[in-house]
Amino acid sequence: MKALGDATSFDWLRQPEIGAIMVQGRAGGTGAAFNMGEMTVTRCALRLAGEAESVGHGYVQGRDARHAELAALADALLQTERQAEVMDAVIRPLKAEEAAKRLAARRKAGATKVDFFTMVRAEG
Repeated sequence: MKALGDATSFDWLRQPEIGAIMVQGRAGGTGAAFNMGEMTVTRCALRLAGEAESVGHGYVQGRDARHAELAALADALLQTERQAEVMDAVIRPLKAEEAAKRLAARRKAGATKVDFFTMVRAEG
């Protein structure tokens, strides 16, 4: 993880593997669950070297083993005394990037907004 400087050693509990999961949805967000289809994911699990309690899990959309590894490593490091460092170097920048993307999408959608109204004619 470049953002954290030094390399962190770990042992694999489950090396990155690619598979599929069933994605479910709910009509209106509250209705009965239904299967939307399958999505490809990559998952892995690791334990930090010398840290018996620091186990990290990574599940990411798509076929990116390195991304899953980094997610698992961040998960494990968040369970150590390096939590504040990981939050500052990794988590907060990712949250800021996601917020900027959402704001840009809202602005783009807002630019195409059309307000419809009804005029009432007064008939005498």
